[in-house]
Amino acid sequence: MCGAVAAEVREMKYRRWLSLFLFAAFATPASAQHADYKIVTASERGTYIQIGRDLSRFVAPDADISLEVLPSAGSAENVRRLRYEQGVKFALVQSDVYQAFLDLAAAGHADASALIRPLRVVMPLYNEEIYFIVRADSDLQYVHQIRGARINAGAQGSGTALTTSTLYRLMFNEGLPPTATFMSNEDALVKLLTDKSLDVVAVVAGQPARLLAEMKPEARDYVRLLKFDPEAPASKAALKTYFLATVRASSYPNLLTEDLPGITVKAFLVTFDYEAEATQIQMTRFARSLCRNFDALQKHGHPKWKEVELALPDLGRGWSYYRPTARELRSCIAASKAPAAAAAAPRRPAAACTQQEAILGLCK
Repeated sequence: MCGAVAAEVREMKYRRWLSLFLFAAFATPASAQHADYKIVTASERGTYIQIGRDLSRFVAPDADISLEVLPSAGSAENVRRLRYEQGVKFALVQSDVYQAFLDLAAAGHADASALIRPLRVVMPLYNEEIYFIVRADSDLQYVHQIRGARINAGAQGSGTALTTSTLYRLMFNEGLPPTATFMSNEDALVKLLTDKSLDVVAVVAGQPARLLAEMKPEARDYVRLLKFDPEAPASKAALKTYFLATVRASSYPNLLTEDLPGITVKAFLVTFDYEAEATQIQMTRFARSLCRNFDALQKHGHPKWKEVELALPDLGRGWSYYRPTARELRSCIAASKAPAAAAAAPRRPAAACTQQEAILGLCK
């Protein structure tokens, strides 16, 4: 009898151990099954927020993520919010803003280092155009003529403000003039046209930018865009960091009658160097969905997606990709290219078919 009881006790222990083992082996953390994440973008009328909404609509669902799209002042604020705000897992950041933090960190700035060192790149996106808006009757014609002008550089803490100040310093080897202001684009345009206390309003946004695209036909009587002359000495200095672009008249038919030479800065999708397994699993799923739904982004998303290449090129010094997403994206990219490579491979002529291949039914 004692032996039977002992056997029953052993069986109960075995069943309990087995159930615990099976639970540990097969249960997936809730955070790896579904996640409520956030992405910080820029102003409501900018391109970043539309890119964020596209990711939320076309990519996040297949990764079992609810992705809330948050407006912000821009890239500089996004870096801080990604680093410290609860639930923010992605940010859209301009390349010059990212590099500015890295440069400060390398120079020993403790706060900049704490902000930027743990951040990682998911993938490069597209180039954002840098616009300089003046009144229609302004004497200014080119970007290299804005030295000393009353400039609105963009909202404080925004990527636009940093881009404007960086570009100005590169071109003229000095900081923005004391008359520079840091208002929103909308408030600055009001100042430009009403009390005329501003000469230039700087805007950074991928074309077509809503702020400009939604202007009425009569806007041409009030404002215009400055051209960028790559041959001007000041412009050549700027092109060490920024890139040439074309602002298309088709993007702003109510403002432009012809294409305009311009300048751009690169946009990146950025995350944090998460080490928790559940988060890594979710991020991997996001990268997989991004690759699988890339065609949908290009067909149905913001026009800027057509300029994005699904690739992970080498990054600048101090920049790093997030390893879980990079590993998944590289695998997905390679798999997507394999069928095309196979289809493009030259077929051997039928005469070259060996007896062995014929027996195996491999001859075409």
